[in-house]
Amino acid sequence: MNCSVRGAGYKGSATRDQRAAQFESEQKRLLRLAYRMLGSVTEAEDAVQDAWLRWHGKEDEVDNAAAYLTRVVTRVCLDRLKSAQRRREIYVGPWLPEPLVCEVEVDHWIEDDITYSLMLAMERLSPLERAAFLLHDVFDIPLSEIALTLEREPAAVRKLASRARRNIKEERKRYSIDAEGADRMARAFFIAARDGDTAQLSAMLAEDVEIHTDGGGRIFALRNIVRGIERVIRLLQHANRKHVAYPTLLHTMIVDGLPGYLSLDDGIPQATILDSRDGKIVGIYIVKNPDKLTHMQLPAGLD
Repeated sequence: MNCSVRGAGYKGSATRDQRAAQFESEQKRLLRLAYRMLGSVTEAEDAVQDAWLRWHGKEDEVDNAAAYLTRVVTRVCLDRLKSAQRRREIYVGPWLPEPLVCEVEVDHWIEDDITYSLMLAMERLSPLERAAFLLHDVFDIPLSEIALTLEREPAAVRKLASRARRNIKEERKRYSIDAEGADRMARAFFIAARDGDTAQLSAMLAEDVEIHTDGGGRIFALRNIVRGIERVIRLLQHANRKHVAYPTLLHTMIVDGLPGYLSLDDGIPQATILDSRDGKIVGIYIVKNPDKLTHMQLPAGLD
């Protein structure tokens, strides 16, 4: 998850060192923006690397490095989102953002109140709406600067951000949870789901709970979202009966502000993220696609 500066090569060592330091001072913020735009750690790192390469050779013409690099990263992400949306039209089953675990190695560049469920909700937005919302509401970029980045009038940018805000209003952060509370919820759900414990699951789940499972066509997963407490409990109990090997909890974690855990299900790693409202779990997001777990702490031989 380390996006290092590669391929420097400026005129003179002093200029090279100065420019590298200038880029590195913006790197964390740019990574955060790119991840929030794309929902992928790997693609975020690639987008920031593209910004570095585009900046190279133009740095002497740039008066405001932060504004310029933000503009470049946003435009790179917009281009990538257009192709990503086409790929997701043929994606096998539900698409989920890449889980970003809130650990020491990423805390230094992910610092906002966007949760995993909000990341998923942002998929409903157009690329321009997503960019306007993130730049205005999350990164506090002035409207005039966003207008220049998106090549729109400030009034149009304000409308884009406002429309995005309305579309994801219900998914804004509903609560905060500490590490101890996240660990407790994750372990309780894992045990209840593993054992098919109807009573415990009924106590933990909301009536309108949903399960989203992302296998990406690589690993067997549900092709559709399952909704409703009765259907979800039946599904979990059915999965429990079909297990060849006993599910194993590897470790609990916090994924973009939500409780979660990494486990082995019949020997296959998967990340489970839990969203709750009023003390009840309303969303269960299960990521099985191995391409989305490459940056996580997997046992030797599984990565």
